Amino acid sequence: MKERVLKVSPPAKLVIASRESRLAMWQAEHVRARLATLYPQCHIDILGMTTRGDQILDRTLSKVGGKGLFVKELEVAISEGRADLAVHSLKDVPMELPDGFTLAAILEREDPRDAFVSNDYASLEDLPPGAIVGTSSLRRQALIAARFPHLVIRPLRGNLDTRLGKLDRGEYAGIILAAAGLKRLGVPERIRIAMAPELSLPAPGQGAMAIEIKSGRDDLIALLAPLDHQATSQAVRAERTVSLAFGGSCQIPLAAFATVDGEQMFLRAMVATPDGSRVASAEASGPANAPELLGQHVAEALQGRDAEAILEVCKAEAAVEGSELIPPQ
Repeated sequence: MKERVLKVSPPAKLVIASRESRLAMWQAEHVRARLATLYPQCHIDILGMTTRGDQILDRTLSKVGGKGLFVKELEVAISEGRADLAVHSLKDVPMELPDGFTLAAILEREDPRDAFVSNDYASLEDLPPGAIVGTSSLRRQALIAARFPHLVIRPLRGNLDTRLGKLDRGEYAGIILAAAGLKRLGVPERIRIAMAPELSLPAPGQGAMAIEIKSGRDDLIALLAPLDHQATSQAVRAERTVSLAFGGSCQIPLAAFATVDGEQMFLRAMVATPDGSRVASAEASGPANAPELLGQHVAEALQGRDAEAILEVCKAEAAVEGSELIPPQ
């Protein structure tokens, strides 16, 4: 995308906080490059950090505290003045930010689909009974279990390179990853098939990147405005509204995906039990400039289609596993 130099007065220096995984650093470098083109007089550094989510790899996110584990350290760096902004994969950002923080820009979405990756099989349909599939999310687990009850689903944690390494060592017959990450890291050939949203509905915000800043930094809001992609921002706001209506927790298998066509938006969402035995889905369309309203409408439709009962099952299972949660730091 060609940027034009803008007449906005940037500071002499900006610092971007980022996780240190290869994908996270790619995203931070991407934002730095775009800002450098817009504001060539500004010196931009990247502060690489390791988060709790990166350190704990032997348990699923739903058991160790959720998505906030990937962003807390970056927010601390912003609070302490060591960084001005943080770059995140939006699907890793909690639905409710801590007081004092805001999302300043949502960049144009990459491929939002789930990707099936395997060295030996072309698709999930080709896997034999008992084959082991790796995934890091309850959403994907539920969707796979609902369609392929004969497969064995096992947790898959770690950064993208770690996950691919586990596949290559033969620990899994196939794994499910976000197509966006594979494309951003230049390995789209690892994708055996990108799964249609109708079959594997994406997570809220999947494929989108977000820039987080401290609230009240109007100077940064203006500086980052050219990076905000309106259609993507509208779509993910609708998706995140659905998730927030159900508590915004990764302990609930929930999917929400919106597309924008001109002034109209189409939103589809689902909630399920972790074993995929019960699924509720809903969809609706409405004005793209009222994404939260459409998200609320779809959430209410879900609540009228067994979603509340499904939610109670998820809460009960989470309570049983509660002893595995990380103790407060």
